[in-house]
Amino acid sequence: MARYPADLDRWREAARIAAKARELGLRLAVPGARLADVAEAIEAFIRSEGAAPAFPANLSRNDEAAHFTPAPGDPITLEEGDLLKVDVGAHLDGAIADTADTIEVGGTHRHDHLIRAAREGRAAGIARVRAGGRVDDVSRAIAEAIRARGLKPIVDLTGHSIERYLLHAGKSIPNVPGVSAELLEEGEVIAIEPFATNGMGSIGNGPFGNILRFRNDPGGSDPALAAMFARFRTLPFTARWVVSPDEVSALGRVRRKLQSYPVFVERGRGMVAQAEHTVLVGPSGAEVLSGP
Repeated sequence: MARYPADLDRWREAARIAAKARELGLRLAVPGARLADVAEAIEAFIRSEGAAPAFPANLSRNDEAAHFTPAPGDPITLEEGDLLKVDVGAHLDGAIADTADTIEVGGTHRHDHLIRAAREGRAAGIARVRAGGRVDDVSRAIAEAIRARGLKPIVDLTGHSIERYLLHAGKSIPNVPGVSAELLEEGEVIAIEPFATNGMGSIGNGPFGNILRFRNDPGGSDPALAAMFARFRTLPFTARWVVSPDEVSALGRVRRKLQSYPVFVERGRGMVAQAEHTVLVGPSGAEVLSGP
């Protein structure tokens, strides 16, 4: 039985906003730009469109594959030649869109093949999406497209199903075949998310990426904490978004009880490119929600 979201128009609108935010981030990625300024501009745009960020803008560079967002007051600036992944999410009442692309800062064109490989992997995977289709067929298409350029898909990063207020809802879409035996279901919302690298093709945990998440509802005994949960629920957030003294104090009290996200770093220190779209699984193909 098809499982289309009842408010599908909300999902489409969240994806439209996320796609515009992604493109804004790519335009702002110039030499000398402060990462914190880029992240805050992306997030402010999402809010100005009537949505909320589904997670902090991820701005991972070079051998960082994912899960870096600037800390409050972070002085890091972009340099010419940085390979920057701009990974953004927007949600409307929990209807989430997740999308990403990669840019080489300053237009030095040393890593065009990596960017093309990730985008071609994304396109190949999307072309195999259909209700009742095998996830493994999607994975195989992604891997073949990336390997055709002499590069490697990152084997331990995956696309994923998305449900209301659940960014990673339980079904993985691997970027290599031979991992999943699952089938795609009509009406599912999924993210197709290839990563291409010239390194080893796997990731390890780096330092804390300034991203946190409530594992569950903390209850109402601490009003400041309850207010934070009402804003973020179980979606990822960052300390840049916690500004009131009461919330800053509450965050300090429970920080160790929250899920924290390390930066994912390519094990061989290879450069990494990412491309991602949120798509709706239809009976004969995918509707790309976060295009173009």
